[in-house]
Amino acid sequence: MAVEFKDYYAVLGVARTANDDEIKKAFRKLARKYHPDVAKDKKTAEAKFKEINEAHEVLSDPVKRRKYDELGPGWESGGGPPRTSPRGPAARGQEFHFGGTGFSDFFEQFFGGGGGLNPDFDAAFREANRSGRADREPGYVMRGADIEGDILVTLDEVMHGSIRSLSLQHADPGTGQRRVETFKVRIPPGAQESRRIRVPGKGGPGIGGGESGDLYLRVRIEAHPDFEVKGADLYHELELAPWEAVLGAQVLVPTLTGRVKMKIPAGTPANHQLRVRSQGLPTGAGPDRGDLYVTTRIEVPAEITAEERELWEKLSKTSRFNPRST
Repeated sequence: MAVEFKDYYAVLGVARTANDDEIKKAFRKLARKYHPDVAKDKKTAEAKFKEINEAHEVLSDPVKRRKYDELGPGWESGGGPPRTSPRGPAARGQEFHFGGTGFSDFFEQFFGGGGGLNPDFDAAFREANRSGRADREPGYVMRGADIEGDILVTLDEVMHGSIRSLSLQHADPGTGQRRVETFKVRIPPGAQESRRIRVPGKGGPGIGGGESGDLYLRVRIEAHPDFEVKGADLYHELELAPWEAVLGAQVLVPTLTGRVKMKIPAGTPANHQLRVRSQGLPTGAGPDRGDLYVTTRIEVPAEITAEERELWEKLSKTSRFNPRST
């Protein structure tokens, strides 16, 4: 199955030498433009946002980024890894391709978690098929292998739960037969990063009438332009003007259920952390929720008018504050 190469650097509009901070800023800028909650054309924006999110998922992870960079510019001319790769325990002649997980075929091929979860089991299954043991031994039964994949989950789904429609294509190169099965998957409220959701009976087929294995979907939390997720807690960077930090202010900060007012105390320094209780994600334990942590970041104007310059100069002459004093 041919897979289209994804240029994640071009998606984010950054150079291949971009550092972590540049990648983060590029993602946030694009995400705030294309996030379905704010975009006018929600259908187009949703597809674009998933593409942006996937690029960020790879380039913000040192291991994934190194693997991606190793593909090299020779991909289109035949260099780098092959364009086709099985999604699942290919050693026994099976391929598995997912649909509806939120990731492209390219991501699933190179960064997904497909495959038998138990290598010893896969080896036994493969040997049983190769040797024809199932044909020689009447009554021989073997359960199918479990398979695994990633599923991209939004913060709204983590907050409220959802029912997702997925498809799983079983391809058998030996017979050329392909079978696409569509089914529903429940995303429970409070599903956290790396949690595995079990879908019974949707794994590899068994031998001799044996039951099919299970499908395990590993949760990947979709990156959000306003929040960073750590367990059930959310983290938000709040930009403050210098005078807001010095004099104090009442500001609006985003939450998953709307904006709330927050009091910024006078004299708030940069990188100061404020907590808003129970405005995080569900913990999975009843109605309890994590907290929202707001970290302050003081911004200065890039350009100022002549009048503003005069005021800043006056302040510099009258203020006794010296940040370098001991």
